[in-house]
Amino acid sequence: MKMKDVFISLSENQFLNQAAQKYGLKMGASSVVAGTTIEEAIVSIRELNRRGISCTVDCLGEFVSDKAEAIKAKERIIRVIEAIHDHEIDAHISLKPSQLGLDINYAFCLQNLTEIAEAASRYDMFINIDMENYERLEPSFRLLEELSQLYPNVGTVIQAYFYRAQSDIERLKDYRLRIVKGAYKETKEVAYQDKLDIDDNFLRLIEYHLLNGKFTSIATHDHHVIEHVKRFVEANHISKDKFEFQMLYGFRTELQYELANEGYQFCTYVPFGTDWFGYFMRRLAERPQNMSLVTKQVFNKKTNIILGVAAGAFLLGRMTKKK
Repeated sequence: MKMKDVFISLSENQFLNQAAQKYGLKMGASSVVAGTTIEEAIVSIRELNRRGISCTVDCLGEFVSDKAEAIKAKERIIRVIEAIHDHEIDAHISLKPSQLGLDINYAFCLQNLTEIAEAASRYDMFINIDMENYERLEPSFRLLEELSQLYPNVGTVIQAYFYRAQSDIERLKDYRLRIVKGAYKETKEVAYQDKLDIDDNFLRLIEYHLLNGKFTSIATHDHHVIEHVKRFVEANHISKDKFEFQMLYGFRTELQYELANEGYQFCTYVPFGTDWFGYFMRRLAERPQNMSLVTKQVFNKKTNIILGVAAGAFLLGRMTKKK
């Protein structure tokens, strides 16, 4: 299997996710997750703000199949919105439709999103609707388009590994968009499988939205992409207030500070909560080179034992299926 497939499979491993929640940040994830509570996350956000960096906050959680759990997630996100306002920090919200009941009922999810958007609108706060896997792609775009009729301060994500990404970015060019490579396991019928193809499409999408779109968030840790963007915006006389660079909390921190010091708008994606392991595994699947950025910080003896057991169970399961 490709390394990406291993990380995706681990992200879906129930034993590993439960172990991560049980041990919490004692496993060493505090370098990539900003605490288990919003109060803990605010400490990190204040430090980033002090360095000229804004933040988008993710209350970790996804793939909810119970209405009560989705309502709790909605209420938690609204409390985070209130906390951002009360503490006067520079931050906005990122959320996943599946956390708010998309897999349960579309109308139910839209109602939850509407209540969140209403709370955010009181403080003129931006909401970003994160994208998930292919099956949830079109419903999520529909949610965005319906929600924006009442609350225009919303945006979403375009994933470069999808063949349809160019048509999607043209359809949504009037929204604030975050452009990423993509972090889920998708089939060759709907998505590029080769890294070079994904990288090429990533740059094409960035350039298109910089030239034609509303506001572009360029989510990458790749300094080659960053240098390409710097040259492109200079050559095309694109103002720095039309785009920002984004990176994940705990990844390439010195480069984050460097870009902010150079006068570029910069936003750090700040996740918090106990449900962190699936998020982290997908970050490694998205770009396995990320492992070298955080391995020494995150993985300790306890983490390695749990990973080893989970990986062994996963491989054993695959061998059993083949018999």
